[in-house]
Amino acid sequence: MAKDPGLGIKLKAEVVGLKGKCNAGHKVGDTFDLSCWDTGGVCGWLYHALFPTLNVMQFDGSYPWGTDETVFNCPDSYNLLTIKVWRVK
Repeated sequence: MAKDPGLGIKLKAEVVGLKGKCNAGHKVGDTFDLSCWDTGGVCGWLYHALFPTLNVMQFDGSYPWGTDETVFNCPDSYNLLTIKVWRVK
């Protein structure tokens, strides 16, 4: 795995909702430290879907509808997991 060079803004995430059972074992209340270099323990499917948003957030970009946090859903629509990601400044 690539070493995190410490660039950009630190990101944190928390599982805030789950309808069904997460196949990766994530539960409501789980927290993660995320970056473009470190999955922080998030399953590969969710990390892959989150990566473009992580890239924007970590390097201080923004979306027209965005703030310093966003809510994102897992791509598994049968076991819908909702995760909140925010910048730690």
